[in-house]
Amino acid sequence: MKIYNSLTRQKEEFKSITPGEVKMYVCGPTVYNYFHIGNGRTFIVFDTIRRYLEYKGYKVEFIQNFTDIDDKMIKKANEEGTTVADIGDRYINEYYKDADGLNIKRASTNPRATEYIEDIIEFVSGLIEKGYAYEVDGDVYFRTKKFNGYGKLIKQSLEDLQSGARINVDERKEDPMDFALWKSQKPGEPAWESPWGLGRPGWHIECSCMAKKLLGETIDIHAGGMDLAFPHHENEIAQSEALTGKPFANYWMHSAYLNVNNQKMSKSLNNFLTARDALEKYDADIIRFLMLSAHYRVQLNFSDDLLESAKASVERLYNAVSNLENLISEVKKEKMDEQEEEYLKSLDKYREKYIAKMDDDFNTADAITAIFDLIKDINTNVSIESSKELCEKALELIRELGNPLGILQKSTKGSLEEEIERLIEERQQARKDRNFALADKIRDDLKARNIVLEDTPQGVRWKKIN
Repeated sequence: MKIYNSLTRQKEEFKSITPGEVKMYVCGPTVYNYFHIGNGRTFIVFDTIRRYLEYKGYKVEFIQNFTDIDDKMIKKANEEGTTVADIGDRYINEYYKDADGLNIKRASTNPRATEYIEDIIEFVSGLIEKGYAYEVDGDVYFRTKKFNGYGKLIKQSLEDLQSGARINVDERKEDPMDFALWKSQKPGEPAWESPWGLGRPGWHIECSCMAKKLLGETIDIHAGGMDLAFPHHENEIAQSEALTGKPFANYWMHSAYLNVNNQKMSKSLNNFLTARDALEKYDADIIRFLMLSAHYRVQLNFSDDLLESAKASVERLYNAVSNLENLISEVKKEKMDEQEEEYLKSLDKYREKYIAKMDDDFNTADAITAIFDLIKDINTNVSIESSKELCEKALELIRELGNPLGILQKSTKGSLEEEIERLIEERQQARKDRNFALADKIRDDLKARNIVLEDTPQGVRWKKIN
């Protein structure tokens, strides 16, 4: 299995620190609002990578943090006349609702920054003792110039970074690029006791500390959105490796940006979309399908047109699931014969293609193509004449390949039947009302989904066709 390492800018053979185990840290949300669909792409991508590693047999310790102390949270709490803790509790609960809605697996642990204040203070104290940090008026800063590798993640020197950065001038700092590890308390802010007075942690130190505490000094994979590469991940590397003298993470992974309607998402452009907004209009399978229809390192557009296209693709996949579920309950033969056993073995080539694509830096787009090739083969060769065992094995294979992508796990039995019966009733009512245009449209829409209606003396019957 090869992973593109953002640190080395090349694909590398993946070797975990402990054979059979993966220690993975993904930067989570700052919990002051609902997470937007750009965050959603990041969470879906790394949920998929985690799922695939588990599919390959790894035991994955998956950590995704909550930043629950931050300037934005303080501002939100002040605006609402409540506490930062209340804001954090509220939006952590909302995060779980939306993440569950997107079929994102729960992390092994979701640590909150405020639960690790003592560990953060110990971490910062260690950096001061080693000469990598200094205190000024209750604030503690990291000496970027003292750390030789600063800029290695984004491949820029400290000088280049400084010349291109928008830096708030603070004459108390030894160097403009030095960043805050600990911030002294300002009026109205929550704070904790520390050797440097009342204050709170800086953003970057939180992730370094939680990763070290929960996963160890060197972890296998550290991941997040491309927007976090600088300064967040660069600063994490600097402070972690300065303290321990060891590599912080062996593989760095970053998902590309998501545009909405071909534009960068922003409230000023009126194209800011939360995951909850998207889930109100589209099923999780459809959203995940669109997010995974491009390689995770390729910029992706999110629009209603593309979602409708994804919806049609997902319906094609679920039609295959529905056909097999119906066949399982209808076929007369129970066990596979020798010819069917040979046919089932021939389907292994699709699993092999799927694995080859996913092993190549998690190429979900080509893995999805392998699933479509599989269902085309099954639709052509599995029928009412097939055995129940073959139908079951074919369905198992579709679900097996869908599982790492977080799709194709639902049953169409019941829900599809209920929907069709409802549409038949609507068509019957339209015919009574002499609204033949609507009646014909319902029939044609169902036909497009491979569902044919038959008007008989006993009433309307329907059947699925391949």
